[in-house]
Amino acid sequence: MKYFLIILILIISFSAFAEILIPMDLTQTNHLKAYGVTFTALQKQFAVKWLLNYRGGSWIIPDSQEIEGLCNIRGVSYEIITGGEIAAISSEIEQENMDIVILEKEPTIAIYAPPNAQPWDDAVTLALTYAEIEYETIFDEDVLLGNLDKYDWLHLHHEDFTGQYGKFYASFRNAAWYQEDVRINEEIAAKLGFDKVWKLKHAVAEKIKEYVKNGGFLFAMCAATDTFDIALATRNVDICDAVFDGDGIDPDYAAKIDYSQTLAFKDFSLITNPYQYEFSSIDASDYAKLRGAEADYFSLFDFSAKYDPVPTMLTQCHTSVINGFLGQTTSFHKRFVKNSVIILGEAPQVEEVKYLHGNFGKGTFTFYGGHDPEDYQHKIGDPETVLDLHKNSPGYRLILNNILFPAAEKKKLKT
Repeated sequence: MKYFLIILILIISFSAFAEILIPMDLTQTNHLKAYGVTFTALQKQFAVKWLLNYRGGSWIIPDSQEIEGLCNIRGVSYEIITGGEIAAISSEIEQENMDIVILEKEPTIAIYAPPNAQPWDDAVTLALTYAEIEYETIFDEDVLLGNLDKYDWLHLHHEDFTGQYGKFYASFRNAAWYQEDVRINEEIAAKLGFDKVWKLKHAVAEKIKEYVKNGGFLFAMCAATDTFDIALATRNVDICDAVFDGDGIDPDYAAKIDYSQTLAFKDFSLITNPYQYEFSSIDASDYAKLRGAEADYFSLFDFSAKYDPVPTMLTQCHTSVINGFLGQTTSFHKRFVKNSVIILGEAPQVEEVKYLHGNFGKGTFTFYGGHDPEDYQHKIGDPETVLDLHKNSPGYRLILNNILFPAAEKKKLKT
């Protein structure tokens, strides 16, 4: 009788224990807001379990009326699960290509963006704002003063690190916004002691590279991906035409490109014509445009959750096939991607990489081609994307995976 009572008490206790499951499969009503709920749970020091490959990358959070209320306010689906259900989930994860990653602390987030940037010009800013995730904005002076050390995660707004103002000269040199952009950059360069904007941008790229080497997490989209590596490869080399900096290009620039200094790309050639809206041979935008919106998509690779937790985290989604989207840099020709880089997603059968990840020093970098996952061909002056119309966007989910990735256990990030 004594042992029966003990067993009964244990069964009742086990059944009474409950946690919150936030599912990330097709049952989730608002995938994007769910990331914000999880981020807030970390801020409030709740232990969060990220269930890799389980129901689209779901989370388990200790049961709390505060978190339940937050889910209800933000329209996020959740389930209350008992100890028995938790045990069953753990057993399934143990047997399948799944794993559990403990998220330890919310990351500090910075967006590198110019003072004249509009919030709707950047998909990451839109995603963070919609998901209600806190971030700070920094720019060149902050970077050169060493303030990057305050942040775990850095996103590069769609910046042109080559100093060619996005190569918008041919189409927009007479536009007020373009002239304002030139003025602001020239003023900042002069203030910081640089006689050319491209010299400033190259110095900033070097500082960001140092940040990654020392353990920072870097995320970039669109033109910030390839122009960042171009700036690193052409350090102290003038690749800007006179229309950008008042003097000519170094005639020996091609011989001075140092691919050993880049993070992701190799063996590319530069496009220095100021009237051509392209930076180098890296970008595969022309190939994507030939396919057209209806046929443009990319596929995520399936990684081993137990042995490759980092790429698994970065590719958590409720679908493995995602609609493509254009940008100034839409995607990357595979032949120019370094062998050390992990390809996370690519357009099938065309040797075109959309999403990649790599390690450098103690940190990591993740590059994602394209401008806005829910605006196929975003043009200057287009209205902002309303994410309340895209609550379950798989393309935006990839951005937000990168936000939570730095919160994982350090031992997982080193694998």
